Amino acid sequence: MTTFKDLNLDPKILKAVEEAGYTTPTPIQAGAIPAALQGRDVLGIAQTGTGKTASFTLPMINALGRGRARARMPRSLVLAPTRELAAQVAENFDTYSKYTKLTKALLIGGVSFKEQDALIDKGVDVLIATPGRLLDHFERGKLILSDVKIMVVDEADRMLDMGFIPDIEKIFSLTPFTRQTLFFSATMASEIERITNTFLANPEKIEVARQATASETIEQGVVVFRASRKDRTAAEKRDILRKLIDSEGDKVTNAIVFCNRKVDVDIVAKSLKKHGYHAAPIHGDLEQSQRTRTLDEFRSGDLHFLVASDVAARGLDVPAVSHVFNFDVPSHAEDYVHRIGRTGRAGRDGKAMMLCAPSDEKNLEDIEKLLEKSIPRLENPLGHAAPEAEAAEDDAPQKPAKRTRTRSRKKVDTAPAEETAATETPEAAPAPEAAPETTAQSAPEQQSADDGNKSKGGKRKPRGGNRKSYQKKNDDNVVGMGDHLPNFIAMSFEERRAS
Repeated sequence: MTTFKDLNLDPKILKAVEEAGYTTPTPIQAGAIPAALQGRDVLGIAQTGTGKTASFTLPMINALGRGRARARMPRSLVLAPTRELAAQVAENFDTYSKYTKLTKALLIGGVSFKEQDALIDKGVDVLIATPGRLLDHFERGKLILSDVKIMVVDEADRMLDMGFIPDIEKIFSLTPFTRQTLFFSATMASEIERITNTFLANPEKIEVARQATASETIEQGVVVFRASRKDRTAAEKRDILRKLIDSEGDKVTNAIVFCNRKVDVDIVAKSLKKHGYHAAPIHGDLEQSQRTRTLDEFRSGDLHFLVASDVAARGLDVPAVSHVFNFDVPSHAEDYVHRIGRTGRAGRDGKAMMLCAPSDEKNLEDIEKLLEKSIPRLENPLGHAAPEAEAAEDDAPQKPAKRTRTRSRKKVDTAPAEETAATETPEAAPAPEAAPETTAQSAPEQQSADDGNKSKGGKRKPRGGNRKSYQKKNDDNVVGMGDHLPNFIAMSFEERRAS
């Protein structure tokens, strides 16, 4: 069995590795370190949690043992997609280089430019940075990359997801053509392959596992559930999450809860704290100082539940994470592998559970297709809540029906059928001889109470006419012009001529 002593590393590095508790390299380390020590470009493809960070940190420290850094001209460069991953690489460098005199600088957002400029001005052997902050320093004239001898790109597929590929290509163009390049990724998308073909020279390719596979030490499960009501989906998911945590009992020493959206990270963290769980959120919108403090508490064991977005899915190395809970099914199947890779690290056992609503079933199918196996289904701890949901809907206050404006003419047409039938029934009809008397008595009262828009019985009054005369003409069955016949019409032809 290969040990670190067999890899021809400097004795000072071996001493630091032994003190860190490592004796046997992982497959990716055993394949990448010898090739890197020979000065070759390396293309490493391995699932998360397999020790990729040490695969480039150890040979980089070994190669930089000779030489000295100059001001603003770092001798090596490590690019990481997130602040957390960059900070983790810096911690690994401190661990393995403590018996050397190498210096480093960490360039990430959320930290003062002035402090970072001061470190660069002194000259650093290793520069660890996120692409955006690195280009900010370069464009301000504070950084020169013409002396970079080793360049490392970590979590390249995550760089692709976050839109950093144009920045990576620009940074490559600023470094010497003779540099040594170490390129690591968990998956090999077509765009990643194009970059490696462009910027790597005859690389040693080390692929220790099928692309995007989950560790066999992780026990997986998914709860496929249907909410009692659509508007209660999120609340019932939080209830299921708490019951899953409780069902594991003391086995949950600490856990990461992943959500797809930042707003859900805050809501789930607040919900867990409300129910007595020691939880805190972490996502890209939080201040860097708060993110760093939260991670430190989680690593030290003071914080038991870390509720995170995918900013924490890549590269976070907390060896003793016992559980991962996917509150949401990730929209990209590869992200599922990275999420659950936070548990079961370094050969340890781990457990990953996921909640799947009906709208997430397509994403679940994509994940199972990528894994080439079905994820075991877990029983819904809430049971079947459909009957209770129906009762709840019956008890819920009903919304009042919308009131629609209708014309008075339509009110007569849409009168209830019972009233229409009653008026058409001979027994209910009023006596014919009483009708004129009733009309005569009620007409003056209606005229004073009504606004003049309608006549008795709902008939609309003619525009410009007199209501009383109109009513009289209707009641007396007037023919022609009645009393309003003009005199000249009643006169004979001779009388009209004479006049």
